[in-house]
Amino acid sequence: MRILLADDHALVRRGVRLILDGEPDLTVVAEAGDGAEAIAMARAERPDLAILDIAMPRLTGLQAARELSRLLPDMRILILTMYDNEQFFFEALKAGASGYVLKSVADLDLVEACRAAVRGEPFLYPGAVASLIRDYLDRARDGESIPAKAITDREEEILKLVAEGNSSKEIAELLVISVKTVERHRANLLQKLGLKDRLELTRYAIRAGLIEP
Repeated sequence: MRILLADDHALVRRGVRLILDGEPDLTVVAEAGDGAEAIAMARAERPDLAILDIAMPRLTGLQAARELSRLLPDMRILILTMYDNEQFFFEALKAGASGYVLKSVADLDLVEACRAAVRGEPFLYPGAVASLIRDYLDRARDGESIPAKAITDREEEILKLVAEGNSSKEIAELLVISVKTVERHRANLLQKLGLKDRLELTRYAIRAGLIEP
């Protein structure tokens, strides 16, 4: 099984690689330090599986997962994260991931999750299964839907880049859109989220897991 590993911390990548390369049927063929690099490496290497952290620069793991699901639908995706968070779990599934593994138990669960993903089976760390199913059933019984995102995928992209300190001109160049379009999206973000300025957008991005504090 050929694996792409994406995490912005080199020490984390090294530790995860040690776990995976110790298995005879698993091989890490590429590493990436952010979501955009992960997409580029996946297109070049065509791995069987991508393991993505959530909080990464340029593009988050969830943003990268959405794009990879579109570009390489046969490739499996696992999210490896420190966030024990119901919202992120559902977002991961919507983005095309087949598994969600906590870094705190990666030494116990990651190898099993990789093998399950390639078999086409979902994987979720055992401790969260009962509470997630219970919550989902409660929502269904009460006629509620799974929580919807407050902003669009494009707005999320721009929010992340704003919070990382990029100017409107820099964002426009990165996304190949006009500065005017960036400003319109930014104004929409402030209005939708009820925020006033870049500082509040940055705080929101941290809470949403788009950037690390």
